[in-house]
Amino acid sequence: MDIEQKQEEIIDHFVKQASSLEGSALGSLVVEATSHPSLFAFSEILAVPNVLQLEGTETSVNLDVLRLFSQGTWSDYKSDASRLPQLVPDQVLKLKQLTVLTLAETNKVLPYDQLMQELDVINVRELEDFLINECMYAGIVRGKLDQLRKCFEVQFAAGRDPRPGQLGSMIHTLSNWLDTSNNLLITIQEKMKWADTMTELAKEHKKEVEDRVEEVKKSSSHKADIDFRGHEEIYSEPGGVMDYEEDRSRPKRIMCTYQANRLRVSNVAILQDYQGDAVLKRLRGRHHLR
Repeated sequence: MDIEQKQEEIIDHFVKQASSLEGSALGSLVVEATSHPSLFAFSEILAVPNVLQLEGTETSVNLDVLRLFSQGTWSDYKSDASRLPQLVPDQVLKLKQLTVLTLAETNKVLPYDQLMQELDVINVRELEDFLINECMYAGIVRGKLDQLRKCFEVQFAAGRDPRPGQLGSMIHTLSNWLDTSNNLLITIQEKMKWADTMTELAKEHKKEVEDRVEEVKKSSSHKADIDFRGHEEIYSEPGGVMDYEEDRSRPKRIMCTYQANRLRVSNVAILQDYQGDAVLKRLRGRHHLR
């Protein structure tokens, strides 16, 4: 549970108590509220009618103490200590914690020298122990202790009750923030509209390119089909280019004719040789007969 949620329950408790008490009986309630370790806002208690009725009475000092813890600092108490009651140790601790929150409202880098002066701390070790144990562990601030630069870098600080005149400044700051946010929103919307337009143009361009590619593909396919048909007609015409299978068989037919002619010549030569031998035999036979 964060500090704001804790305070809601505690504030409701003290508001109910203050509404049931009057006069000097509110003194003990003020001491208890300003000493509570988890309470850092007092405007709701100050707005209780019974508390406001302390103004101008003998016990009005209790109202002044509440106002000090609501909007003041440790330095404010020291400057008016003669008029105010002496604070108990828990109240002193609480007011010093509230002083750190006040300093962190306007500066996010708090020098050690400034903090030691505002908190009445005599050395750096005591200051750092206070910031760590009583502020950061309590959850009212978050930050970094820079020992080299001797400063406290504030990352987060709980808010205090608004002081008189501070509300107008807060409204002005919030109004400027709202105007800046509206201008930023308009700029974002314009950028989104431009992005949508560019996306549509890109889609149209992509479609045009795809359509053109399809046209080129169809044109190329049609031309290739015409060329193929033309070659087919040339090769299939009578007297045209010889069919590949027919052309491939021509050397075989020539070779067969050549071989057949050689065979016939050989046969004739053999026949002639045979006939010559027969004639010689007959002549030899006649010669013997004689």
